[in-house]
Amino acid sequence: MVQLVSFTQGGRRRPGALKAGRVLDLAAAGLPAGAAGDLLALVEGGAAVLDTARAAIDRWAAPDHAAAEVRLEAPIARPPKVIGIGLNYVDHCREAGLPEPQEPVLFGKYSNSVVGPYDDIVWHEGVTTEVDFEVELGFVIGQRASRVPEARALDHVFGYTIVNDVTARDIQFAPPGQWDRGKSLDTFCPTGPALVTADEIGDPQTLGLRLTLNGAEMQRSNTSNMIFGIAHLVAYLSRTMTLEPGDLVATGTPFGVGFARKPPVFLKDGDDCIAEIDRIGRIRNRARVVRAGG
Repeated sequence: MVQLVSFTQGGRRRPGALKAGRVLDLAAAGLPAGAAGDLLALVEGGAAVLDTARAAIDRWAAPDHAAAEVRLEAPIARPPKVIGIGLNYVDHCREAGLPEPQEPVLFGKYSNSVVGPYDDIVWHEGVTTEVDFEVELGFVIGQRASRVPEARALDHVFGYTIVNDVTARDIQFAPPGQWDRGKSLDTFCPTGPALVTADEIGDPQTLGLRLTLNGAEMQRSNTSNMIFGIAHLVAYLSRTMTLEPGDLVATGTPFGVGFARKPPVFLKDGDDCIAEIDRIGRIRNRARVVRAGG
């Protein structure tokens, strides 16, 4: 399985591949790193660059590092667009007390919120008191998509990753409704640990996903339970906006989020949150509140 990663070693971000606990430096193998040093240039390079990456991985000829010796970053540090899909699981609609949507519900989650798979989820005291967790399958666009038919939509997906769509509910639900603001605090989009290519995943509607909070399971479902599948989302989005290589789409969360529980469960300082998806891996993020004057 090709698990593409972005990693920092010696203060520099590099594109890499993860295999058997070691990280291959793809930039040292001749792959483009781009200005951010992440995977975006590889994604933009298309099939030819991906084939070169696979050949380098097969040979495993470039310098590599033990995974424990490097810092894994978000696969794409600053996606051109981060698009969220709301209310995309029937059970989540029910727990939220909302009807199933007749078409996808979209919101923006700005790229400043994107952080790595093991970075802290951070917010300042007094800004929010209702920080919620949401495990989601994310997909990254690999080919420019404009008005593509659903039958060919998956051809435009480069690969898949894990997203924790962290949300400040008190901001999101504040009149008149501040979805984008509540979704886009710095660090509120942990992503990773890898970008797994679409051909390695196969059918994206067969993946189990889970989230635990301090060891207790909060969410468990399968992407087969989505109301709108990946192919439909790509086709729908591309009708009104051009999707570019590197765009990240978070596809919605299942039942079990904190605000819908009785009593509600929100993240607290020091909480440990683990989000997992089959065939991709897990991300683990600690909640941290910055106190006044900190």
